[in-house]
Amino acid sequence: MKPPETNADDSDRKPTIFLSYARADQKRARRIISLLETIGCSVWWDGLLEGGDNFLPTTEAMLESADAIVVLWSKTSIDSHWVRDEATRGRERSCLVPISIDGARPPLGFRQFQVIDFSKSLNKSDTLEVDALARAVGALNKAPQISPIQTGVEGVNRRLLIGGAIATVAAGAGLTGWSAGWFRQAGSNNNSIAVTPFKNLSGNPEQDYFSDGLSEELRTSLSRNRLLRVSAPTSSSSFRDVAADVITIARKLSVAFVIRGSVRRDGAMLRIAAELLDGETAVVSWAQTYDRKLVDVFALQTEVADAVSNAISRQLSAIPLLNTTQSASQTIGGTTNISAFDAYLRGRALAELSIDEASNRLALAQYDLAIAVDPTYAAAHAAKSKILAVIANQTGNTDEIRKLYDLAIASARYARTLAPDLAEAHSALGYALYNGNLDPGAARLPYERSRQLGGGQGDILRSFALYCAYRGRRADASEAIQRTLMLDPINPRVFLAASYVAYAARDYAQTIEFAHKALRLNPNLSSANYLTGNALYQLGRVDEAQRAYGAEQVSLFGLQGIAISSHRLGEPQKAKAAFAKLIAEYGSNSSYQQVQVLAQWQQIDAAITTLAEAVRVRDSGLLLAKTDPMLDPLRSRPEYNELLSGVGLT
Repeated sequence: MKPPETNADDSDRKPTIFLSYARADQKRARRIISLLETIGCSVWWDGLLEGGDNFLPTTEAMLESADAIVVLWSKTSIDSHWVRDEATRGRERSCLVPISIDGARPPLGFRQFQVIDFSKSLNKSDTLEVDALARAVGALNKAPQISPIQTGVEGVNRRLLIGGAIATVAAGAGLTGWSAGWFRQAGSNNNSIAVTPFKNLSGNPEQDYFSDGLSEELRTSLSRNRLLRVSAPTSSSSFRDVAADVITIARKLSVAFVIRGSVRRDGAMLRIAAELLDGETAVVSWAQTYDRKLVDVFALQTEVADAVSNAISRQLSAIPLLNTTQSASQTIGGTTNISAFDAYLRGRALAELSIDEASNRLALAQYDLAIAVDPTYAAAHAAKSKILAVIANQTGNTDEIRKLYDLAIASARYARTLAPDLAEAHSALGYALYNGNLDPGAARLPYERSRQLGGGQGDILRSFALYCAYRGRRADASEAIQRTLMLDPINPRVFLAASYVAYAARDYAQTIEFAHKALRLNPNLSSANYLTGNALYQLGRVDEAQRAYGAEQVSLFGLQGIAISSHRLGEPQKAKAAFAKLIAEYGSNSSYQQVQVLAQWQQIDAAITTLAEAVRVRDSGLLLAKTDPMLDPLRSRPEYNELLSGVGLT
């Protein structure tokens, strides 16, 4: 059978699918074929081969011409060389759509791709799995004319889901996909948007916090609409003081639309001007100026967010993105008190500067002021929790660290009580329980809930990705950090987090690649050189590792690296000097780093003794222990597992 012929005009062409499966799974394969045909695809599978067809040429032709290669993984197909070869070609062509039909995990080499699990819904046609399949195929198809099918989600049809499909496929393609540059090649999503910092037209630079805060509130509101992909604040804010045109901003952030605006605050009056521009043409799609009393700012935020969402909707389809039950600007955890809101924005501006412990304590004071004015301001309680954890990580006082984390946990719990659907509250609680109490079990549910509620917010996904990475949940970590990279593509800290995720997965080449990307964006970024050194050390490139450790900004990490690399290079005096300096400068706060050094020096008994000290002082470095290759020499010792299981870290 010949592959389907295509016309020069693709407007009426159906997406073509190559279906790869094991012959033993043919009955279930037919069900997938039926679903694909129902959503408007043309499916090729070997059951269509006619008696006279030459199997290999026909198969190879379809592998090269199909818009998508859908692979059905099962306990049988993972052992099939044919299926693996066909899946490899899909990976090489960046058009692989993997499905699990019985819950089986893909074989090694294909686990970085997000799998659509049909094991429990194969006989249903109106499920989230069918939606995911439609989105995946729509994103890869050059002419996405997939027929709309009513889904179980009110107000959403498949046409709109496919319009936002590239985000889903990209999020599932894993770190390897980002590294290879697939997503930038695919172009921007039609539903993607960046909100650049609004200009302060008040004439008073001290009012910058207010204009920045309003643009960030708008960004947060828009990110709650699951049909929009909103670029994260750090990447968007990088254009605050840069004279970049809209087309350049859209290209660098891989978005289809850009919002820019201005704020003029004059006493009790407020004027906000905002406009939505097409990222390819810089044509203004929507613009509006609002004159309001300052006390009306909360209603105004909702009005602007809904207006922007509907303006984007008109660009995509006659069917609106919003309805009465799904507002992009739903207020969660907010306040109606302008004084509390003002203090909260001041606190956030200080926190984002992240200069030192003193500036962070000033941010804490502003959050406390916001809470004093409005004790029910959940977002302020969540922000307070996060800044308390930051201060705890900065202080050298072991007793105060415990108190700060206790306060952080209490603040996050109260924020969650006030606003159960506030993603920031759940994320802050997960972080405080994990890093403060070293309790991954207790942190799991808050982190999972934060991902469900804040899947469009880069900071929340980044925190979730790191949690999963350190717990050995590689697939979840990969998916979350990939999504974060899409939302925040020029944030050095996101690339640093991606480097940590890769290192936890023991992908050392990718660890180095992401760390170098982070350093290109910020040459002074702490721990990036340390991660590079660790990866080089694990690869046996110890000379290079030592140089990377020497360039590390944080001496705690640099000294640990110098101690282990110098020992491996046969420089015992240099190794001992670095280790002695590590202990002298950081004492028990470097217990975990001391364990790493002693383990690599093969001083196993001393390492176990120091590990007990790290457990006693609750050194947060212990959170890395589950995946840390530096501790591999200790894993066979029963004391190692006993110590870590005693604090729930195994």
